[in-house]
Amino acid sequence: MEPKFVDKNVIEESYAAIGRMREMLGGARPRYFIETYGCQMNEHDSETLAGMLELIGYVRTDDRREADFILFNTCCIRDHAEKRTFGNVGFIKEIKAENPALITAVCGCMMQQREVAKRLAARFPFVDMIFGTNELAVFPQMLERVMNGGRVFEIKEIDGEIPEGLPIKRNEGFSTFVNIMYGCNNFCSYCIVPYVRGRERSRRPEDIVEEVKKAVNEEGFTEVTLLGQNVNSYDGGIKFPELLRLVNEVEGLKRLRFMTSHPKDLSHELVMAMAECDKVCEHIHLPVQSGSNRILKLMNRRYTREHYLDLIRDLREHVPGVEITTDIIVGFPTETEEDLEDTLSLVHEVGFSAAYSFAYSVREGTVAARMEGQIPEEVKKERLARLNRVIMESANGANDKYMGAEGEILIEGMDKRGEPMMFGKLPSLKMVYVKGDESMIGKYYKVRVTGTRFNSLAGEIIS
Repeated sequence: MEPKFVDKNVIEESYAAIGRMREMLGGARPRYFIETYGCQMNEHDSETLAGMLELIGYVRTDDRREADFILFNTCCIRDHAEKRTFGNVGFIKEIKAENPALITAVCGCMMQQREVAKRLAARFPFVDMIFGTNELAVFPQMLERVMNGGRVFEIKEIDGEIPEGLPIKRNEGFSTFVNIMYGCNNFCSYCIVPYVRGRERSRRPEDIVEEVKKAVNEEGFTEVTLLGQNVNSYDGGIKFPELLRLVNEVEGLKRLRFMTSHPKDLSHELVMAMAECDKVCEHIHLPVQSGSNRILKLMNRRYTREHYLDLIRDLREHVPGVEITTDIIVGFPTETEEDLEDTLSLVHEVGFSAAYSFAYSVREGTVAARMEGQIPEEVKKERLARLNRVIMESANGANDKYMGAEGEILIEGMDKRGEPMMFGKLPSLKMVYVKGDESMIGKYYKVRVTGTRFNSLAGEIIS
């Protein structure tokens, strides 16, 4: 499907609104606070919203009590998300009472669920702006309406358009995200993402490459992660393996990652691109969700256990040292002990370096929410505990192969618990702890692995 882009006139009007609000502020520097829940997509959306706020004249604060604008960017993937969001928004009532001029906003995936957004609007009349996932391009116009005394409630129930040309205020650090596509066409039976993010639409490859070049050469990032709900189905006139090769050529880029990959679309061409591109890291996040073919079919995942294991063999044959991380759900409707054992045996067989494990939680509006055979909560908790023990055993055992190995890490920060240690990741995503000081942050160092630390490694600097 040919993607639709936000009309250039809309983008121009957004910048015009930014200019009018900047004049309205008259040189004042109000402060903004953004709290983001959920995935990297939400993080990236928050960076775009921050970019527009800073053009208007706002400056960031990490203290919501001193903010003039507070935004919650919400997620609806996990259970209890609504309760947590409503609780945090309710806390703002006290701050609003102390500062009536405070502008408050709630956006994101949860607000794309119109009924939830209506409940929030009714319960918290002090919230000035409520908008969904398709309104980023018109955020300045909405904020201007609020500044002029209005209240905003904007939820477009369409698949959305691709906004190009919006400013981005990236989170500080040395690694950043670049969206290559939006939405999802897979409709896994447990997942609400297609309903709140819309159908897949891919950005133009030239726009992606230009954004990576700017992030690297103008903003100083050395590691970039290409983002999509399913990067393997990217189709911007070229397929994902070719896009990966294009981005790999960006001068100044040191490391290139991507997520998330859907097993049904992982091609041998992508495996070979990983093997042949020198900047692409030896790591892939490949959610399996279950090791049971029966459950995979109920989940509408459209691959089998056998196909998944074939992919693992292809990756390990052609990408030496590749580490594989995954997502796994237990307690899906009708799951039996046999189904669970299939999952546990797959974890043993693959040897994931890490796995994000979840007990199935009902998401209203999804197919799985209407299925019979819902598993009791206490059973789900017990199965999750069993899965986590197997994951831990598998991950810790996989660390032994690193003993004495050498590699390069990007120092990300300092762990001050106990003896202060610097930490950074190998290209394979394995975390390594080394002695040093904060002057090392943001730099690359060659290390030799000398030991293990729970699910990470200990090492020494060799250059």
